[in-house]
Amino acid sequence: MSPFFIITGIVTLLGAAFAMSLRNLVHCVLAMAVAFSGIAALYLQLDAQFVGFAEILVYVGAIAILIVFAILLTRSGKAPEKSVLTSGAWTSVILIPVFFGVLAWAILHSSAVPKDLPPAPVATVKNVGDALMTKFVLPLEIIGLVLTAAMIGAVIIALKEDSQKPKSEDGGQQ
Repeated sequence: MSPFFIITGIVTLLGAAFAMSLRNLVHCVLAMAVAFSGIAALYLQLDAQFVGFAEILVYVGAIAILIVFAILLTRSGKAPEKSVLTSGAWTSVILIPVFFGVLAWAILHSSAVPKDLPPAPVATVKNVGDALMTKFVLPLEIIGLVLTAAMIGAVIIALKEDSQKPKSEDGGQQ
């Protein structure tokens, strides 16, 4: 394994650990975006360009940003007033490396793990794009129409909920 792969893996694991342990929700989402970016970098290092770029577009570009906006629009910026590490958290800090070590040992010594690596696939982003634009054009268009219909339905539902809210007695004027 290359040193860059190991460093990227460590950064990804730290991002995931911080996403689970931080108290401020905005910081948790930003740590989750770091973990998603690390996963995308790992995919790109493994020559899975399509999956890596999809990870960046979908998870880092859409999901993490959506969660940040949802948190900022619905909550106050105050973190809960509670201790960060309780006695249960300290127990998990000790037990997680033990379980990870046992699991890693079992996987590495398993007969199910192939000793010789298969040849790398030749699926590139260009090959996937060519397949989507030639062989799978109709399913791609149908998915686009379904997603557009779902978005229009969500807007209509949001508008109906907004119009059903009662207005104040003074007509909303101050």
